[in-house]
Amino acid sequence: MSYQNSGAGVLDQQVCRLSGSQLWVRGPCVVPKAPYVAFLGGSETFGRFVQAPFPALAQPLVGRACVNLGCANSGLDSLLNDAAVMRVAAAAETVVLQLCGAQNLSNQYYRVHPRRNDRFLAPSDRLAALYPEVDFTEFHFTKHLLNTLLRISPDRFSQIHSALRDVWLDRMERLLRALQGRVVLLWLRYPEEASQEVGGGLGADPLLVTRAMIDQVVGGGLGLIEVPVVAAAAQAGEMERMVYGPLQAPSAEHMPGPAMHRLIAERVAERLCELG
Repeated sequence: MSYQNSGAGVLDQQVCRLSGSQLWVRGPCVVPKAPYVAFLGGSETFGRFVQAPFPALAQPLVGRACVNLGCANSGLDSLLNDAAVMRVAAAAETVVLQLCGAQNLSNQYYRVHPRRNDRFLAPSDRLAALYPEVDFTEFHFTKHLLNTLLRISPDRFSQIHSALRDVWLDRMERLLRALQGRVVLLWLRYPEEASQEVGGGLGADPLLVTRAMIDQVVGGGLGLIEVPVVAAAAQAGEMERMVYGPLQAPSAEHMPGPAMHRLIAERVAERLCELG
């Protein structure tokens, strides 16, 4: 394993990469002997801008080692395609999987970065034909791209939305099969008004994922942990307790603070203790 400054707003020694992995995950990366609980997810699971993310806080509550495989700005594609991360997750007694949005998935309309799934790489010929008036060189992030396409034509955007729904369901089913169903889904729900500020017209986080979609995949695992109101640090008045650089404040404002991570850890631990 190796360590480096990830720019994720945490101490350098708290970010590492498993041997053979391309993803920088939250440390420490000393994988314990089984049984242990593995946590998969994006920036919230990683614990961006906080000293102690909820996987670390859950460990003493569940009485088992917890391995944080969360990766900032990642999505289902980056997790599924990283053999080292999946190998550690597959060896876990239980996996807690944060539900990620559908916007950060490569699909028939566009490609995303293989590791930073929030980054838009290129449109397909199908998308270029669907939106001939759009200059796609102007876009670097999937949210900006999709919000613009939605604003230009909600009717045409419905085709992209449908494709993203199908791809998200496919990736989730693949991930659940790879982990042999030993997965508890974690749904971190932000208030609608907060999601509108961050995600524009794409709805609440996780973006473009509905309860019906979650209901369709939850049966392939061990159930669902729902945290119904996730408060961002700025909303909760916790910015002084966050760890971020001068240019990272706008991003830190929208991430959960220490108190929210504590609440999530308690919800997760409660469910894991129920499972035994």
